[in-house]
Amino acid sequence: MAERGGLISTEELAGLIGRPELRVFDCTTYLDYQPEGSPVPYIARPGTRSFEEGHIPGADFLDLQGEFSLQDTELRFMMPPVAQLEAAFGRHGLGNDSHVVLYSIGTAMWATRFWWMLQSLGFDASVLDGGLDKWKAEGRAIETGPAKGYPPATFKATPRSGYFIDKREALKASTNRSTVVVNALGPQFHKGLEPSRYGRPGRIPGSVNVPAAMLFDANSKAFVPLADAEKKFAAQGITRNKRVVAYCGGGISATIDLFQLHRLGYDNITLYDGSMGEWAKDESLPIETG
Repeated sequence: MAERGGLISTEELAGLIGRPELRVFDCTTYLDYQPEGSPVPYIARPGTRSFEEGHIPGADFLDLQGEFSLQDTELRFMMPPVAQLEAAFGRHGLGNDSHVVLYSIGTAMWATRFWWMLQSLGFDASVLDGGLDKWKAEGRAIETGPAKGYPPATFKATPRSGYFIDKREALKASTNRSTVVVNALGPQFHKGLEPSRYGRPGRIPGSVNVPAAMLFDANSKAFVPLADAEKKFAAQGITRNKRVVAYCGGGISATIDLFQLHRLGYDNITLYDGSMGEWAKDESLPIETG
């Protein structure tokens, strides 16, 4: 199995600390879930406090819902215009010649979301295997306090098409035999067995289930071996000759699936950005349970 890049180990990163081209970013967001019946399922809270309590030396912090998402929508974390991202990444010192390492706390999904966004802009970043959890567990150096930041840079995107689709394209994909639509949420939400915080319970009709939580180790937070990931995808009929559309609740955890598929050499992969946060509320769209 030929492994594609994108993952960096804690040991490898430790050997790069201090390099002038290195840009390390903590991407953590916390979701404060709201009571049932609330107008929004959760409030997104940037992980600035946990960053100040401890981060990888020299790292900066990226606020996904703040600087790096579309603001004029009720949906969270939607991909914003390219110009907005060029300016935001540039403010944080990311240039086209930077070596970027992304990490998050508790789960890799915040790092892989930024990785996917940068991929769509034509920039290849790396995700830290195990994130800050693994880094700290190994007793590696930690820095506290606010981010010092990197010198501003000029970032020029070279956008790649096909990385994001909307609900109309997702609906077409759900009936296309050459496409597999994969849900990254847990099986209880995929089957509609529990109330959904997004609206109607259930899934996009015909979609299969490869939970993001199955693709990394719950204790170490490191990604599962690629051979194990390959088996999980193959068991759901996901093969390299088919297009893969991934979704979840808000377009975040599905990027873990996409990251592993990318590393496995899959090329025809995309993200339904609105995911169930959009789909479950739109009564004109079909939904499936069971």
